[in-house]
Amino acid sequence: MPPLMVGFDLDMTLVDSRPGIAAAYRALTARTGVPVDAELAVSRLGPPLRTEIAHWFPPERVEEAVTLYRELYPAYAITPTLPMPGAEAAIDAVHARGGRVMVVTSKIGRLAKLHLDHLGLAVDELTGDLFAEEKATALREHGATLYVGDHVADMTAARTANIPGVGVATGPCSTDELRDGGAHLVLDDLTEFPAALDRIIRLALKG
Repeated sequence: MPPLMVGFDLDMTLVDSRPGIAAAYRALTARTGVPVDAELAVSRLGPPLRTEIAHWFPPERVEEAVTLYRELYPAYAITPTLPMPGAEAAIDAVHARGGRVMVVTSKIGRLAKLHLDHLGLAVDELTGDLFAEEKATALREHGATLYVGDHVADMTAARTANIPGVGVATGPCSTDELRDGGAHLVLDDLTEFPAALDRIIRLALKG
C-alpha cells in the first residue's frame, strides 16, 4: 500500500477566512478609494485573488491592487480567521493512520502559512498559488492519495491528478454542484471526515 498523503484546500475547507478576508478588502477600499463589496467577495472564495480583484478594479490597476491587498493581509486577515469545524480532528485522523497532510491552495504560500501557524494546524507540506487543474501538479508531485475541497475546481484538481476528490459543502458550492463536479464523496463538513476516512482510503485504492 502506498503511503497515505491527504491533500486539503485551505479557504472554507480547513479555515473560515471570510471575516479576515472581508476585513482585508475593506482596508483595500479605504486605501484605494475603489469600492469592493467585501461580503460578496467572500461569498465566492476559491478562484485566484486576481480573478476577484478584476471584478472591482480596472485592468491597469489589478496588479497594484493585488500587491496592496497582500501587503494588508497579515494585519487584517489572520487573527479573525477560525478553523472550520472538524479541521484539526481531520488532520489528526490522517496522522493517526501514519499518513501525511498537504495543503494545496490558490492563496500564495506565505499567507497560507500564516493561517496554519496562527491556528496551529499541523500540515506536512504546503503549496500555494495554484487553482483547478494547476493543483494537480502539486498533488502528483507529493503522491497525494486524495484531495479534499469545497469548490468544484478542487474536484477538477483531483480528477486531473487521477485521485478521488472529496467534497465538503462548507464553501460556495452545494452538495449537488460538488457531486456534479466529480466528487467521489461529499461530506456536510469535516466533522464527518475521521469516521469516513477508512472508507475514503479504500475508495482511493480502488482508483
